[in-house]
Amino acid sequence: MSRRPSGGAAPRGRGADDLLALFGAGARGGDPAVPAAASDDHRGRVSRPRVPRHGRAEPGHGWAAVEAVDRVPVYRATTGEVGGLFPLLAAEGVPAVGARMGYDALSGGAFYCHPVEWLLRGLATNPNMVVFGEPGRGKSSTVVAFCLRMMLFGIKTLVSGDVKGEYTPLLRALGITPVELGQGSAARLNALDLGPLAARWARWSPARRREELTGIIARWTRLLAALAETQGYSPTVTDELVLSVVLRRLVGGDGGAASRLRPITIPDVAKALADPDPDLWRPARFAGEREFLDHTRLITDALSNLVHGPLAGLFDAPTNVDLDWDAPIQSMDLSRLRSRGDQAVAVALTCLGSWSSMITDLQDDGEVRIVVRDEVWRQLRLGLRAVQAVDSDLRLSRAERRIQLLVMHKPSDLLSVGEAGSQEVAIAKDLLSLCSTRILLGQSTRVADELAAELALSEREQEATTGWAMERRGRALWKIENHPGRKVQTVLSPTEQRLFDTDAPLRAPARQAPRRPTRVDGSAVGASR
Repeated sequence: MSRRPSGGAAPRGRGADDLLALFGAGARGGDPAVPAAASDDHRGRVSRPRVPRHGRAEPGHGWAAVEAVDRVPVYRATTGEVGGLFPLLAAEGVPAVGARMGYDALSGGAFYCHPVEWLLRGLATNPNMVVFGEPGRGKSSTVVAFCLRMMLFGIKTLVSGDVKGEYTPLLRALGITPVELGQGSAARLNALDLGPLAARWARWSPARRREELTGIIARWTRLLAALAETQGYSPTVTDELVLSVVLRRLVGGDGGAASRLRPITIPDVAKALADPDPDLWRPARFAGEREFLDHTRLITDALSNLVHGPLAGLFDAPTNVDLDWDAPIQSMDLSRLRSRGDQAVAVALTCLGSWSSMITDLQDDGEVRIVVRDEVWRQLRLGLRAVQAVDSDLRLSRAERRIQLLVMHKPSDLLSVGEAGSQEVAIAKDLLSLCSTRILLGQSTRVADELAAELALSEREQEATTGWAMERRGRALWKIENHPGRKVQTVLSPTEQRLFDTDAPLRAPARQAPRRPTRVDGSAVGASR
């Protein structure tokens, strides 16, 4: 170990040139266009004035802290080394791929969203998304902008129940006619529609037919059980067995040997339950027809109420609309159903959810689709089976190549699906963990506390939802699982602002000039005759 000679000069500290040289980067002043830096002389006066206090008495020379000829030193290095030299510069963790939603308010850079790419690159564990926000904060415009811009990447969208008709202007602008259900519309959707299954049945082998038929019978059984639960009756295991037997007998198929399937509707099922034959009640081990009728009376009445109740004329007839699956977006507009009550809308959402899920599952084009579930809390309040249906769709999103997008107001919407401590509430609370991407628009302080507890938000992230996001529409905290949240401002073009304007019904129409009263002969009052 060498000792420094006493009285000798202190060793010179390492400067930026030495640090850059250690990392193998470009040096300072190596470029001829960059003037060499002045020598570092510690023996001279350090804080001597470089220019007079009031500047030099020469044209073009004002007050300056340094001489104008002394340029700011320029350093050249690779991006990998800049992070070590300037640690306060944070790199953007979201890849620049997918829909360009707006800009990051902290870095100023563009913000892109592509849930599938986030999944493939390890940023997320599933492609599902959930959007929270108070009314008027920009939930709908953010969702519609995302769906519209993802069309550029070949990803199509299916809006499984547009409760408020907010997606209809976009469809009409793209030349697509939405399916409108409700008052004044002749559209009918058969909840037990075969869809593409009927057209492909003849091309499949008997083994494939049996497999597909078993799957669709199971889906229909779950749907009918969920619909019966909406009427206040919880079906038993025996009820589900009877439903599966009825459905299999009505649709035909003969275990895959038949060359075609018979279309069926909910009224057909209700009629078969009300007037059974021995081949129906014997497989379920009933002693006789009377015992069968007594046991199935409640579920028969529940299904009959769907046919003659608030949903009469919607799901009780064969489908008379043909969806264009080559279109970039399709929507079922339920805005005309609001006059029939919340339960009617919720039942319609359940029927459409099962119907659209069956239709999209049978699409063999291999494409990724976005499934928008707007006002999903309405469907969740129908009962346990409705909650289980949504939970199943979220869990199977990766296998089915779906981006499930849930839209709701606040986390407490998930707590209102049942009684405290019930199975419905337990499953609904876990739905948030099945959505890797959380978009949190402006919220009040109380709701923000709920979000912070459910999503483990930091104090700064919580402040962003109650402060920064409330200052302008379209601001949101985008949080991808446990990664730090990003403050994103969604930017809409003038055309998008016109199409996504959800306040248009509130705008006062142009006032017309008041008309002067007229006499019986048609002349204006006060006019000379």
